[in-house]
Amino acid sequence: MDILGFAAIVALLTLTPGLDTALILRTSLISGRRAAWGVVLGIQLGTLVWGLLTAVGLSALLTASQTAYDVLRWAGAAYLVWMGIRMLLHRPAAAEAPAEVVGFAVGLRRGLLTNLLNPKVGAFYVAMLPQFIPPDAPHAAMGLLLAGVHVAEGLVWSLALIAFAALLSDFLRGPRVRSLLDRVTGAVIIGFGLRLALDQH
Repeated sequence: MDILGFAAIVALLTLTPGLDTALILRTSLISGRRAAWGVVLGIQLGTLVWGLLTAVGLSALLTASQTAYDVLRWAGAAYLVWMGIRMLLHRPAAAEAPAEVVGFAVGLRRGLLTNLLNPKVGAFYVAMLPQFIPPDAPHAAMGLLLAGVHVAEGLVWSLALIAFAALLSDFLRGPRVRSLLDRVTGAVIIGFGLRLALDQH
């Protein structure tokens, strides 16, 4: 019952449009499925790390220490703004050249850093995870199990997003449309970065 309750909560969180959705869609449309799956796996790896850290109590530092939270918050905000600005300023060398195309490894790194540098993910896990871990259960194992539920739901949702992007790939193959998409996504990511920077713990 505890697992089902947690699954219902993180399902709503997963389906809510946010930074992860924007990053997956943009990468899928610009760079293809392989890079998009790199982003997805990076995000989900970060989720597993947050789940484990929360289960063993380390991420509680984010709620107990304003300094620790602020350091991670500013690092995350700077990373998002930097990534968004790169998308906004990118100019193809030729009219036929596509917008910035990345591979699996770069996608994996972006997804992982985007997740790990977002203290709101850690704060969510600190607030929610302990409520679903029975007192007599091994905390690390149960934390990974619950995070695994979150990861499974995220993978299913990401599969739907990537499939949707594939349906639109022909329409978005033109350099002008892709360039516009890059700039819109860059602006959205900068917005998330600024919102994170202004967030009060």
